Amino acid sequence: MPSLQHSIETLQKLVGHPSVSSTSNTAVSETASEALAELGFDVEKTTYVDPQGVSKTNLVARRAPVASGSSESGGLAYFCHTDVVPAEGWTGPGGDPFRSVIHEDRIYGRGSCDMKGSLVAMLSAAARVPAEQQQTPLWIVCTADEEVGFLGAKDLVKNSVEYRNIVRSQPVAIIGEPTRLSVVHAHKGIVGMRITSHGRAAHSSTTDGINANEAMVPLLQQLLEIRQQTEQSEQYHDRRFDPPVLSWNFGISDGCKAVNVTPAKSVAWISLRPMPEIDGRDLMTRVEEKAKALGLEYQVCEGGSPLWIDPDNSYIGDFCALAGGRPKTVCYGTDGGEFNELKHRAVCGPGDIAQAHTSDEWLEIEQLSKGIDLYEKAIHFWCGNTAQNSPSIG
Repeated sequence: MPSLQHSIETLQKLVGHPSVSSTSNTAVSETASEALAELGFDVEKTTYVDPQGVSKTNLVARRAPVASGSSESGGLAYFCHTDVVPAEGWTGPGGDPFRSVIHEDRIYGRGSCDMKGSLVAMLSAAARVPAEQQQTPLWIVCTADEEVGFLGAKDLVKNSVEYRNIVRSQPVAIIGEPTRLSVVHAHKGIVGMRITSHGRAAHSSTTDGINANEAMVPLLQQLLEIRQQTEQSEQYHDRRFDPPVLSWNFGISDGCKAVNVTPAKSVAWISLRPMPEIDGRDLMTRVEEKAKALGLEYQVCEGGSPLWIDPDNSYIGDFCALAGGRPKTVCYGTDGGEFNELKHRAVCGPGDIAQAHTSDEWLEIEQLSKGIDLYEKAIHFWCGNTAQNSPSIG
């Protein structure tokens, strides 16, 4: 059984791979793959090239059941991502976001909370449960590009042979994003739009230029009106979430760095967070029609789907009994929205989402330890010989 210190050292090793989404995650995936192989998992690697031409890696690792009376149905599948957000302006101890530092019972480093710490918790939990005790399969899935449009999860769903086996088995699926180990049964999605206006650059003292911002003004007025509508109209509210709105957000940039240049290009961006029964597509259509009427370019950006599992689902109840507490909803998105073929999903992981993406990101050692304990219980309950018993046992 690995010690907590060993788990901390494994996390520091993973943080040491600067797997920012704009770069390849191959190195950190290789480290994770080696750890999985040592635990007796068969590892499927699939690769793809992202829109910027960078090679990315997804892993789907499976440890087969070997206990007497084993079944290929059910089991447990854990999902995480190995990419992290950029770390410019790092203020955490040590001064280097990719050289993890232990300070005041916290593990500092980019990705420590979101979400390499969660992966380490599941690896450590799997090490505590001998494969000989498994009666159903255990999967550990690591995707790329969660932070930039869930591209890895989308590629996995399309191209992974082993993911098809997961779908056939219909295990309980844990998306290990930080929730302070609360069980989350639903979250919002996210979708974006980009509007581009083209003008003509010139010296601002002349009339030779065309200011690209001017065509944006009527569009910006509509974006503001839509935002106000989504805040005020119950039609766009779902009280099961806090805040209950679509979180309509927008901005504009012309990239102009000198006041004596007529801006030749202006770009507006818009984002919203769809909810299970309120997708905001009617609002997006209004924006598209307005953009076309103004002669502007309109583009929908990659996003993610919302997740909704009935809180009365028996698997949610079992998981809450293991974790303690009641099921919750959150307003951020995860890879879990892409795995909609899986009927029994929940988001649950160590750490606090408030620490994700911060300039001094950290994970409490206590949360890592509790995460290992909870994931071990989950493996025993859904993969071991207690699979049909009450989760309160043990």
